[in-house]
Amino acid sequence: MNLIENFKEGLRSVQANMLRSVLTALIVAIGITSLVGIFTAIDGIEMTVADSFASLGVNTFDIQSYNNRKSNREGVVEKSYPPLQLNEALDFIKQYNVPSTISINAQASFAAEVKRLSKKTNPNVSVEGINADYMAIKGLDFTQGRNLSMLEMENASNVIVLGSEIVKALFEKNEDPINSKVTVLGTQFKVIGTLAEKGRLAGTNYDNTIFVPIKKANQLADGRQLYYQMSVGVTNFEQFDYAMGEATGLMRIIRHDRVGQGNSFELSKSETLSESTAKITGYLSIGGFAVGFITLLGASIALMNIMLVSVTERTREVGVRKALGATPLRIRQQFVIEAIVVCLIGGILGVFFGILIGNGIASLIGIKQFIVPWLWMFMGILVCVFVGLISGYYPAHKASKLDPIESLRFE
Repeated sequence: MNLIENFKEGLRSVQANMLRSVLTALIVAIGITSLVGIFTAIDGIEMTVADSFASLGVNTFDIQSYNNRKSNREGVVEKSYPPLQLNEALDFIKQYNVPSTISINAQASFAAEVKRLSKKTNPNVSVEGINADYMAIKGLDFTQGRNLSMLEMENASNVIVLGSEIVKALFEKNEDPINSKVTVLGTQFKVIGTLAEKGRLAGTNYDNTIFVPIKKANQLADGRQLYYQMSVGVTNFEQFDYAMGEATGLMRIIRHDRVGQGNSFELSKSETLSESTAKITGYLSIGGFAVGFITLLGASIALMNIMLVSVTERTREVGVRKALGATPLRIRQQFVIEAIVVCLIGGILGVFFGILIGNGIASLIGIKQFIVPWLWMFMGILVCVFVGLISGYYPAHKASKLDPIESLRFE
């Protein structure tokens, strides 16, 4: 009896014991469904997060003023450094020679009120001074109008870009906000663009923010110190560490930091948010694997029990086969293949339902892409074969050791 005949016999055995085989296959299917379903949802989450970070520019690092802490360490007061100045940030952009996109921003107010005719917003609007590259670095899209121009930056023009919540508060649905006038902090601005809804991200509510040229924000501060921050988006990720090193060296020169003295500014990778999200999805993966493993362990025990019952029921059949010349190896192959066939049927069902359930979960949390996890499909089928092999080997070994004469006498 060759392998193909053993496989056919496995299918015939499944058909002969349909209810038992279906119940066993369903147990396996539940385990594979949980395994593939959870990992499909996680893949969807990771793809969405990756797209979000791509639009934000994961390959970015921030340069900002040193956080002057008031606490003492072992009685020693930490050195205080002056905040980053606008002219220093502009000098950095001019002199930095690594291929990159650099944005500047500073918050002129976090409690402003925007007025237009008889309408006004709540006094909780953030006023952000930016340069022309800020929108690209932060992944902000326009619904109408355009971005701030370099000329408007240089001249500190009275132009403004509105977040989506501001537009809703000041304009009717069919009303065009472009070229209209709004008043902020006692200054009238011309609206040149409106942004698509972005939501709150990393503590910033872009929808409730208005954007003006960085030099105009400096004027609106009316002598108050603004805390400027630069975001450097590196073009080639392979140069990321080199780019950070070059930025550190250049900023030390611009800030006149002495040799042996610490940096008077702070550099931070935007990657850290991506790494934190990767940790969360990693925990979800471990949880999903644990659930699937426990379910599959139960399925393997149930399958082994059913195969042992099958050996007992088919003792006479085994005796006939041995009497006709079947070797112990072929008998083992027959029962192991039967176990694998049952597991594969359950595995295919599990993969199918796992993809559907995983994409259903992903769609519930706002992920529109349909994910086909080829890796986890392959792993699911591989796990099924492994479970069938482990669960079927002991019953198969027991069957192969049966005495053919005693087996023929079995009733």
